[in-house]
Amino acid sequence: MDQPRLLDGRLKLRHLVLVDVLTTHGSVIAAAAALHITQPVATRTLRDLEAILGVSLYERGPRGVTPTLIGETFTRHARAVLAQLTQAGRHVTELADAHRGTVVVGTDPGGANELLLRAIARLKVERPQLSVVIRENAPEALSVELGAGRLDLIVGRRGLTVNESETQTPLYTEPVGVFARAGHPLALRPAVSFAELQTQPWVIPGVETGLRRDVEHLFARHGMPLPENRIEVTSPLAVRQLLHDADLVGLLPASVGYDDPGLCPLPIGLSVKNAITVTTATGRTASPGAEALITTLRELAVEQCHLPDALPRVTPSRAC
Repeated sequence: MDQPRLLDGRLKLRHLVLVDVLTTHGSVIAAAAALHITQPVATRTLRDLEAILGVSLYERGPRGVTPTLIGETFTRHARAVLAQLTQAGRHVTELADAHRGTVVVGTDPGGANELLLRAIARLKVERPQLSVVIRENAPEALSVELGAGRLDLIVGRRGLTVNESETQTPLYTEPVGVFARAGHPLALRPAVSFAELQTQPWVIPGVETGLRRDVEHLFARHGMPLPENRIEVTSPLAVRQLLHDADLVGLLPASVGYDDPGLCPLPIGLSVKNAITVTTATGRTASPGAEALITTLRELAVEQCHLPDALPRVTPSRAC
């Protein structure tokens, strides 16, 4: 593949868009439906692109298509180009009127934490004409969306592994505790062992959430499998409601559990912490609206003494 083949006028934006969608869906039929074009048009567009590049981008199979190594590489470049063009359009709009525009924020299910919601509320007071969109998805899917320019930033709990194309900025670290309803038998105990907790009915984070991996590691460190008697949910609010309604135990961020007078933290020490970060695409200039939201997030984190790598000041509001 040499440079003239990409700059001789044959390569069109529709080729890049198709590669992005086709790699995401793994099916020409699904990609055509997503782009609102017919399957023959999608097939012909792909064939034209492969002729321009002089290589095959996908392996065809009975259940769809799979990108080759070259296909995966070209997809990353295509998404980077589309992301830059998307950002360019937003920049033009927002530079013409800094109080307008759209910021798209990604977060894992249940990850729209209090700080993010408060930051959006404050930003809307300052910039009422700025639109803010929150999209929930699994961490891996959020990374794809960020790389493709469909997200401006990701706010929430992220893993320790950072992609080369991403930059993470810590906001604060919040402890996670084991909670139960105030009348739960274990809430009256002076101490609870992890072995006792493992036999209890649990509410644990769903596999789509970033916290799920830490829960699995927590049980693994104690040489125990996940509880068989369990309910899996993605939303902390759903966890809280279930703990209210039954004799269950579950993990909750301190800000959610301690603020609920109907719940009690169980007397057991955990090493699980909820690290909240802002993730942006490396090397991509943020739009004025996105920059404003990031600034507001950091301001609120400092105001609440939620400094990077420091535990928040959380005090139980009552005795259980």
